[in-house]
Amino acid sequence: MSGRRLGLLGATLALGGALLIGVGAILAAQPGAGFGGMMGGAWGVGSAGAGMMGGSGMMGGSGMMGGTWRTGTTSPGPGDPGFVAGTPSAPRVVRIVATPALRFVPDVVRVQAGETIEFQVTTMGPTTHEFMVGPAADVAADRAGTPEVADVGMMQTGSVTYTFAGPGPFSYACHAPGHYEAGMTGTIVVVG
Repeated sequence: MSGRRLGLLGATLALGGALLIGVGAILAAQPGAGFGGMMGGAWGVGSAGAGMMGGSGMMGGSGMMGGTWRTGTTSPGPGDPGFVAGTPSAPRVVRIVATPALRFVPDVVRVQAGETIEFQVTTMGPTTHEFMVGPAADVAADRAGTPEVADVGMMQTGSVTYTFAGPGPFSYACHAPGHYEAGMTGTIVVVG
C-alpha cells in the first residue's frame, strides 16, 4: 500500500474515531442512553437495532453514516413525567446535534409558553454550522439581531438561550452557506 493511501486511511480512521467519541459523549449525557455493544444491540437513545456495524448501527441505514441520528433533551419536555419549565434563572437544557447530512436532531422541540431554553448545539462532522432561534419569520429571513450561536465547528458545542414569549410560530435554522436551502431547519412547538 502506498504512503498516500496509508495517510488517507489514517486520516479516515482518526475522523471516525473523533466522531465516535463525540457521539458517545452526547449520548452518555442523555437519560436512558447507552450502547448495546459494538457489533450488536442498540446504538443511540431509545433505539433498538443491529449494533454499530449494521442495521440501525453506526455504519448502517440509520446510524452515524446513514440517515437518522438519535438524541434527546437533557430534561423532560412539556407533558413528560418530571417536566419542569425553564426560567431565565434556570433554563431547561435542550441538546441539538447538527449532522453532516445538514439536519438538526431533533428537528422538533416542544416548549411551554413563556419557557426559557438553553440550546446546546453540537456539530458532528467536518462542516461548521450555526444555530439561530426565534420567531419563524426572523429565522427564515436570517434577520440581524435574532439570537444565534455561530461557527460551531466539528466536535464543538455552542449554546444560546431564548425565552419563548408570544404566540409564535418559532423555529431554528442554520444559515451557513447552502445549509438553510438544503433544509437545515427545525420547528418549535409551543404548548400550554
